[in-house]
Amino acid sequence: MLPLILASASPRRRELLERVGVAIEVVPAGVDETPRDGEDPEAYVARIAAAKASAIAALHPGRWVLAADTTVTIDGAILGKAETGAEAAVMLRLLSGRTHQVITGFAVAGERAILETVTSDVDVIALDEAAIADYVASDEWRGKAGAYAIQGIAAAFVRGVRGSVTNIIGLPLVEVLEALRALGAPSARLSAGVPS
Repeated sequence: MLPLILASASPRRRELLERVGVAIEVVPAGVDETPRDGEDPEAYVARIAAAKASAIAALHPGRWVLAADTTVTIDGAILGKAETGAEAAVMLRLLSGRTHQVITGFAVAGERAILETVTSDVDVIALDEAAIADYVASDEWRGKAGAYAIQGIAAAFVRGVRGSVTNIIGLPLVEVLEALRALGAPSARLSAGVPS
């Protein structure tokens, strides 16, 4: 069976899949990821994931394609990737001392298709201006929805998580693997979560 096509340039998604033994070929999808006016965060990530999967599946008929999109949301607002340190600081102030949601939409396209969304709650401690400035200076926020990376030094800001941790990193691994197995697409060399 040919490897699963991952329609994403995200090194985190690639690493998560490879770590559990999914053979992948990376073919990033270039789609417009601009949210529509008033678009619900869950609908937004589902729409973008589906668009990425469809774009790459059309170029590779007969292949299985996985695409995903992750966003951070608080008070119904979509927090994408900050463009500047100042934007990152604004996002971190908004998340400080509060609970927010991380939502990933993922789509698998091939002989059949699945489109799902997964939501995790993240509790962030109160951050003072010095902590925010130090984090912004680290540059870890670059390319990250909500301007932070839970798998990096921002883990020190997270008091608690409810839901999938890998979802917060960018790919809800359990749900994705379940979908791949249900479809008969290339998946991990794992059976019911136990290495074979």
